[in-house]
Amino acid sequence: MAFPTVQHKGATLTDLATRHLQSLRRRDFVAGAALIDGRWSLGEQRDVVIDPATGEEVADVARCGAADMDLAIAAAERSFRAWREFLPARRGEILRSWASLIRAHTEELAVLVTVEQGKPLGEARYEIGYGAGFLDWFAAEGERAYGETMPSHKPASLLHVRKQPIGVAAAITPWNFPVAMITRKAGAALAAGCPIIVKPAPETPLSALALARLAEEAGLPRGVFQVLVGDPVVLSAPLLRDTRVRALSFTGSTQVGRLLLGGAAETVKKVSLELGGHAPFLVFDDVDLDKAVKGAMAAKFDTSGQDCLAANRIYVQRGIYGAFVEAFASEVVRLKVGHGLEPATDIGPMTKLSVADKCRAHIDDAAARGVRVFSAKRAEKLGPNFVSPTLLSDVTDDMLIAREETFGPVAAVLPFDSEEEALARANASEMGLAAYVYTDSLRRALRLSDKIECGMVGVNTASFTGSPIPFGGWKQSGLGREGSRHGIDDYMELKYVCFGDLAA
Repeated sequence: MAFPTVQHKGATLTDLATRHLQSLRRRDFVAGAALIDGRWSLGEQRDVVIDPATGEEVADVARCGAADMDLAIAAAERSFRAWREFLPARRGEILRSWASLIRAHTEELAVLVTVEQGKPLGEARYEIGYGAGFLDWFAAEGERAYGETMPSHKPASLLHVRKQPIGVAAAITPWNFPVAMITRKAGAALAAGCPIIVKPAPETPLSALALARLAEEAGLPRGVFQVLVGDPVVLSAPLLRDTRVRALSFTGSTQVGRLLLGGAAETVKKVSLELGGHAPFLVFDDVDLDKAVKGAMAAKFDTSGQDCLAANRIYVQRGIYGAFVEAFASEVVRLKVGHGLEPATDIGPMTKLSVADKCRAHIDDAAARGVRVFSAKRAEKLGPNFVSPTLLSDVTDDMLIAREETFGPVAAVLPFDSEEEALARANASEMGLAAYVYTDSLRRALRLSDKIECGMVGVNTASFTGSPIPFGGWKQSGLGREGSRHGIDDYMELKYVCFGDLAA
């Protein structure tokens, strides 16, 4: 059911998504058919796709069930025998062709992402290019999956290790980056020689199914890349119990990651998990204030704050604390909230009402404890999924926002005195995905980047992701790495071979 209609510039917000979808050149991008064993299935049941900005039903897609997943697993197992025999260079050609097709359809894919996920259209366009980059990267990495030869510890013997594809892989992907999280996983699996089954988030199926259309056009053989949409519990159960599925990759909440890890243990699958974050952002008083504020804005408010890398705890040294809060607040209140398809929008809706509600709960908890609240004009009049960009200053460690990942456009600023204090508070979390350090001291930057308990650290920058880097976290933020030369390893097995009796 649509949210209350809001008039805007002579039209309504509910007009935007429908008009943009109707104008797509590729009407098959919204057909809503699942790709199973090389066939496009409309299914006997349908699920609706909701524009999170308006609550409007904008499309419907096939709802797959456990039987469909069983068919997909069987198809992937059959396709594995041939796909693994493709020369790495040939697999790379197909991946590069897929990347080129994605780039050629940037505008249509970006509209799909914005309509179903809510992020501003400019950010959606960026995601399309970002996602295509992983296919190009792994196209090359597949040709560089080198083994090794070792000095022998046995006489007249030759020892070597080779890498071989693990088998059928599955990917369960999130709604915040619905294109890039698929290509980052699928690119690695396919380059390794593994077929992959993708189960996208139920909130964002359109972009995933559009990627499948383009994968087919790029030449991926039948059963090598499949996309099934439906209930997460129903579709994940066959993936977990079936011994033919040898690798599982998941991006999402730590709570769900724990459940999947436990389920995968029954068949001892290889599991990679990219889970929650609670990123500390440390600002020292020797740094340029404008640089720190600009970095905090990007680290907190990109993707409307719905990013596992988002700065959740912004610690500022007391020497510049007041000046930082004032400068940061002046930028926050300027952010424009609106539908992601509107050109001037900085902050779109939260994709899920539960995310918006959590943001409001964090604001209310902090406000009740006496923090200072700086906020843009209230966005809730646009609909319940909208949250006004908000800065909370003088936050303390016992408040909800300091203890939980917010996943929205709410920034918490906390003062600190010493480097030792900042480090201890930054590490006082079971999450360890990413951290940020802003300082002009090289020694301090080296010390902190070494001692912070996170998988990734940005020093004087809020932008550090991309296909060449090993994306992943420590502690309860996950297992394994995606991207980089390490990303393909989650889809390969090591095989050691000893050739004996080589004496003449």
